[in-house]
Amino acid sequence: MLDRLSAEERLWLLRLVASFAWVDGQVDESEKRFVRRLMSKLPLSSEEVHDVESWLIVAPTEEVPLDKVAPANKRVFLESVRALIFVDGKVDADEEAHFEKLRAKLV
Repeated sequence: MLDRLSAEERLWLLRLVASFAWVDGQVDESEKRFVRRLMSKLPLSSEEVHDVESWLIVAPTEEVPLDKVAPANKRVFLESVRALIFVDGKVDADEEAHFEKLRAKLV
C-alpha cells in the first residue's frame, strides 16, 4: 500500500505521523522507532530523511493537506496514525480525540 503513495503523499504521511507523535507533548523512543521503520519502507532522499528526523526533535508546524490525499491512499494515512498511537502502549484522551478528528476528515 505504501508503494502507491506519490512523493508528496509520502512526506505528508510522515509529517502527519510525526505530528501525532507530538500530541502528548513528547516523542518517546518507541514512537521514534516507528517513524524510522516507516521511513525505511519509503523511497526518500537524504534531504527528506533529514526533514523527518527534524520533526522528531521539533514538532512539524505545517498542516498536512488531507483533502489532497488520493482517496485510495487515505486508509494508509489512517492506519499509520492508528499504529503510531498504540505503539507506546498508552493512548491518552488527547491522542484519541485527535485521531477521531482525523478519521472524520479522511472517511
